[in-house]
Amino acid sequence: MVPDYLFLSGDQMSSTIGWVGSIAYLLAYLLLSLNKLKAERPLYHLLNMIGALGLILHALDLKDYPNLVVNLAWGIIAVTAAVFIIRKPSK
Repeated sequence: MVPDYLFLSGDQMSSTIGWVGSIAYLLAYLLLSLNKLKAERPLYHLLNMIGALGLILHALDLKDYPNLVVNLAWGIIAVTAAVFIIRKPSK
């Protein structure tokens, strides 16, 4: 039998997902600022997509609609940029 403490309640899960999103956003910005990652790389946008998704899910759980809207926009921008980068013909 699996111990109960290994399972997260709904509130704990939502908070954990939100923290993962926050960390992804901060990691993307840190790596970009330190020139360890370029905005022209899909990984930068993947981290932003993960960040957006985590914070969107957390905002939905909290019914925090301003936060939901800004992170939805951020996620759409990240997906759009990643698609353009991936589709860009190689030189």
